Amino acid sequence: MKKALRIGLATTAIAAVSCATAIFNNTALTSEDYASTPFVQTAVLKQGASGGEVKELQRRLKDWGYYKGAVDGIYGKGTVEAVKAFQRKNGLTADGVAGIETYKALGMNDSVKVLENDKKGNSNYTSSDLYLLAKCIYAEARGESYTGQVAVGAVILNRVASPSFPNTVAGVIYQKNAFTAVSDGQINLEPNQTAMNAASDALNGWDPTYGCIYYYNPAVATSSWIFSRQTVTTIGKHVFAI
Repeated sequence: MKKALRIGLATTAIAAVSCATAIFNNTALTSEDYASTPFVQTAVLKQGASGGEVKELQRRLKDWGYYKGAVDGIYGKGTVEAVKAFQRKNGLTADGVAGIETYKALGMNDSVKVLENDKKGNSNYTSSDLYLLAKCIYAEARGESYTGQVAVGAVILNRVASPSFPNTVAGVIYQKNAFTAVSDGQINLEPNQTAMNAASDALNGWDPTYGCIYYYNPAVATSSWIFSRQTVTTIGKHVFAI
């Protein structure tokens, strides 16, 4: 069966345990730890959450005039009050928690798919996938902005979901001539915490590329074919295309 596009999230708003908890607490783990421990997250965003998904939530609320604070990825009191105001305006329970209905009202459809897929039992990605994805992000995009690093991870996951590519993270990354970092050996570098966080955000549904399956640096790209792909967005030095 084809793997889900994104990692399934736990169906209760209980703090994740095992590897994911250690990652978010910046606890050092070995590659063996990552390979043997399932990657799990929570089903909703609420006070105390952090990361790229929170940033996207804040950005949308700010654009619509509900949120006045910094788009910092930290779900604090200001974000809670903004979510409550948005929920009241849209006829939702004003609890300050961003669950499926709030996600839908915000138009965060990729995140809704993540949550709904989990209810169907499609939690297919593991911590070994997280670790390998972080290695590729670090090798390919460590000089890019944080959003640019998440975007590279998202492209890899979009390929996993596409019938035109292998259906595993490892299969996509190690596909022949797919990534320069694999060809030149940089894939073997140890990822830093930023790359780990970017991989986590990508696996949790943040896709700054809007579904792209290609990216390239036009300053160094030599393939005329890649320039023929339809450009969707540019983030830093990378052009993202379909």
